[in-house]
Amino acid sequence: MKKPTSTAGAKRPAKAHRKTREELNQEARDRKRAKKHSGHASGSRANGSSASGSAAQQSKQKDPRIGSKTPIPLGVTDAPVIKQQKPKKSEKPMLSPQAELDMLENDERLDALLERLEGGEALNAEEQKWVDAKLDRIDELMQQLGLSYDDEEDEEEEKQDDMMRLLKGGN
Repeated sequence: MKKPTSTAGAKRPAKAHRKTREELNQEARDRKRAKKHSGHASGSRANGSSASGSAAQQSKQKDPRIGSKTPIPLGVTDAPVIKQQKPKKSEKPMLSPQAELDMLENDERLDALLERLEGGEALNAEEQKWVDAKLDRIDELMQQLGLSYDDEEDEEEEKQDDMMRLLKGGN
């Protein structure tokens, strides 16, 4: 059988109290007021709130828009100051004359162009200028090293032979 239920003797859980509109509005205002006071103080950006921490921050965060602090003369000056630029060092390392001569003698481009010249082919102005510069450099290096061409020795011997023939009166 079923037990009789009595409403008078048993305690029910209390019904949740519903907040009125006024209570909800008041809680919202309190939350807003608490949230409003969580930021920085007014004027802290302009006044600089902490002196010790701001010096460290200023050195780290420099404004990139601020340029050089060097003074610029606004009027006409007697003599304009012009800084002379230092000549740039050549990227090529300095070679000894013998090493440079060996490098020029083994140059494939120079050999190819000289073969074209010997074959009777004409070079354009740029190639001819380059070949002349390289041959002049070879001549300078050979003079520095005290070397001479074998062709020059042969020509000197022929000149001496010609002079001997003239002196002897032979043809």
